[in-house]
Amino acid sequence: MAASLAALLQARGYNVRIRKFDPYLNVDPGTMSPYQHGEVYVTDDGAETDLDLGHYERFSGVSARQSDNVTSGRIYQDIIAKERRGDYLGATVQVIPHVTDAIKAFALDESEDLDFILCEIGGTVGDIESLPFMEAIRQLRNDLERDQTLSIHVTLVPYVAAAGELKTKPTQHSVRELTSLGIQPDVLLCRCEHDLPDNERAKIAAFCNVRKEAVIPALDAESIYAVPLQYHAEGLDDEVLRGFGITDSKEPDLTRWYDIVDRYHNPEGEVTIGVVGKYVGLQDAYKSLHEALVHGGMAHRTRVNIKWLDAELFENEDDLVTKLEPMHAILVPGGFGERGSEGKIASIKFARERNIPFFGICLGMQMACLDGARNVGGIENASTSEFGPTDNPVIGLITEWQSKDGMQLRDDDSDLGGTMRLGAYPAKLNNNSHVASVYDAQDIEERHRHRFEVNMAYKDTLESGGLIFSGMSPDGSLPEIVERPDHPWFIGVQFHPELKSRPFDPHPLFASFIGAALKQSRLV
Repeated sequence: MAASLAALLQARGYNVRIRKFDPYLNVDPGTMSPYQHGEVYVTDDGAETDLDLGHYERFSGVSARQSDNVTSGRIYQDIIAKERRGDYLGATVQVIPHVTDAIKAFALDESEDLDFILCEIGGTVGDIESLPFMEAIRQLRNDLERDQTLSIHVTLVPYVAAAGELKTKPTQHSVRELTSLGIQPDVLLCRCEHDLPDNERAKIAAFCNVRKEAVIPALDAESIYAVPLQYHAEGLDDEVLRGFGITDSKEPDLTRWYDIVDRYHNPEGEVTIGVVGKYVGLQDAYKSLHEALVHGGMAHRTRVNIKWLDAELFENEDDLVTKLEPMHAILVPGGFGERGSEGKIASIKFARERNIPFFGICLGMQMACLDGARNVGGIENASTSEFGPTDNPVIGLITEWQSKDGMQLRDDDSDLGGTMRLGAYPAKLNNNSHVASVYDAQDIEERHRHRFEVNMAYKDTLESGGLIFSGMSPDGSLPEIVERPDHPWFIGVQFHPELKSRPFDPHPLFASFIGAALKQSRLV
């Protein structure tokens, strides 16, 4: 909802930022299992954030910052650190005012030159963890002028098939719970599977103390890209502006959203991409990757069918051939840990030998280097120190690197949380490389999230096997991109390009990858 509303306000010419409040006690999602929380989204300034910030960026085109996501854990961590330093001058530290003041400060931080700040609170009304956030929002409405804040509540209007009717009681009870916390919603966004008739909207409005026009149906859409258009048709942005007393706003220019929906729903081609990963049981673990592949398809008016393939299954060669032969291209994404690694290497070998387009991201690039070392370079026991002690660490722990904040130092005993190479880093591309032609540039900047790097001691061995280092850090110490010039499309990148792809601006690597898959589909 927040991402779609931001897109609609932007289409009217307003400057918008979106923020996410996460009530859980983790300091950030960086050490959480993808099965628990989905992917970890990384910002340019190196924050490990909630995956919703990816939606915000993809819909608004505005790059998120560290200040756009906060958890209860981070709030409490900062407050306790201040208390230990004596910043509170001996005062008793309490939820009110110390925690709520910190939340309000976060909500208003870096708000210069903005017309709207959209703050989304995760969880469900009544959750004990979210109560300080609810109280902070209640206070903020009193701190600011009344026409400077507006509350939107997302509720559920379930359809009972046996009775053939929509039930408004869950919405009524949810709003009652919210008002008991001192927050009267101005707009209700009602999630429902069937049309919300006028009489039901009027009933909700009457029981929930809102205008009928402020009860906005939020039906399931054909795709997420159709949601902004659907909300506009239901009057969400008009009602929000009315709540702020803005009556002279121009109609939104939704041209690019109509184009996106048209490209998505009216493809002229079709490809099948095999994603060989570790967390394929939960697609949210690869949410940005999924969207980036779809964006690459939009660039070619091509439908992208994604087959999520468990890497562990490919340790059996028969299963590997059966599953991968129908694929027009193969992608091995990022991840952590040894599980499934042999299946990833086997799938990369399959793509290399059969000239099938291959794209390796982060760990996927590292596994491509292990394939090159083992199966082409003759180093049978080539491995990575991430998986344990090895005589041939083709991939090793990165212990120091230069960042915008100076030299970063790490070792095996460093904490797991927040100690990786995180955020945007520059790279220089080989002028005669495939990636330079894809980017149409020699200098790029991409987002990273990893602890291990290709060991430059094995550079000559890998390159003698045909795997060239086509992108490096500016100082030449860290490999960023590898490719095989003798292959139709074989590229591995240490960074995460999926994090910078947008539906209206597909990432060049994904657009090129889908283009290669499209060519492959015409050969089979």
